[in-house]
Amino acid sequence: MTDDSTATLGIGMVGYSFMGVVHSHAWRNVRSFFDVPLVPRLAALAGRNVEAATAVADKFGWEHVESDWRALLARDDVDLVDVCTPGDTHAEIAIAALDAGKHVLCEKPLANSVSEAAEMAAAAARARQAGVRAMVGFTYRRVPAIVLARNLVAEGRIGEIRHVRAQYLQDWLVDRQAPMSWRLEKSRAGSGALGDIGAHIVDLTQFITGEQITGVSALMETFVKQRPAAEPAAEVKLGGHVDAGDAPLADVTVDDAAVFTGRFSGGALATFEATRYAAGRKNAIRIEINGSLGSLAFDFEDMNVLHFYDDSESSQTAGFRRILVTEPDHPFLAAWWPPGHLLGYEHGFTHQAVDLVTALADGRGPEPTFDDGLRVQQVLAAVEQSAAKDSAWTVVGG
Repeated sequence: MTDDSTATLGIGMVGYSFMGVVHSHAWRNVRSFFDVPLVPRLAALAGRNVEAATAVADKFGWEHVESDWRALLARDDVDLVDVCTPGDTHAEIAIAALDAGKHVLCEKPLANSVSEAAEMAAAAARARQAGVRAMVGFTYRRVPAIVLARNLVAEGRIGEIRHVRAQYLQDWLVDRQAPMSWRLEKSRAGSGALGDIGAHIVDLTQFITGEQITGVSALMETFVKQRPAAEPAAEVKLGGHVDAGDAPLADVTVDDAAVFTGRFSGGALATFEATRYAAGRKNAIRIEINGSLGSLAFDFEDMNVLHFYDDSESSQTAGFRRILVTEPDHPFLAAWWPPGHLLGYEHGFTHQAVDLVTALADGRGPEPTFDDGLRVQQVLAAVEQSAAKDSAWTVVGG
């Protein structure tokens, strides 16, 4: 970390595609709205395709471009390495960066396997002894309505948790001609809908409830087993399409959908569904939690709203209350717009950057930690194991 009077934090980012663009926007945007103790400096962007990386660098103001991520570790102007690459590279990059004394922000899921995630968590523990920090990027934790939900649960407003229901529904693979991408290759992505989007609802429900998933029973399915091969340029955005024509077919080696039941450490029953085949659902993260004193419900396609039911109210007037989470005393909102002026997808990444740089400046460990990422990975592994054994009940981490 630099010691000059500007109190900057040099960012070196690996990856320039979808997540790289979103993270670039967040790093650039932080100081415009939040009074952060460290100002992110976009020091260097690394990517194998130098031309594509340079285009993103020019757009967002990255000062330098590197063709090899290893070059970031040797740069004195890089204090933190932001990993925005496919899952098969997370462990190698993150561990090397931590060992080189760089803080790390790594996109979710933490890794492609429990063993890799465990190695990353161990590297983070070693680095912590030298004051080097690591965080996994479960950015939906920074949606203001989600933070409010967590706070209400922590305050006991819905009592003992009894039911957890979570869905993550997308439709960008419904078209059979949607091309192959790295997200459909097990060797690169680890899993399909399960790791790509299911990881989010696993983390979110554990975050909101403050409890852990202890066991699961699962089903997984791949609906379309071959897709048109695509040029790398078609992978820039989710759901990108190419003219299939006579393009050769490539095997899909991951799941298209995963459904599972589970139990939380406090005894609550849970149901989860992750699919990229829900026609008409673009990015629907739906979470409902029922407790002994009330309920909470959230849908990311209406992300500024949290629904809250207080069972202590008279039955004559009781009902779900629609809370518009845009007041200055709601999480993160004081830095943004007047009440009723809505936030969007990109704001969660800005909030993530704010929390990360604030924790680093305070000498605290940022959350979610690599240990949190490992716990999510253990749930994903249990789901895969259960599905492979005719939905047999599988203990998480067992």
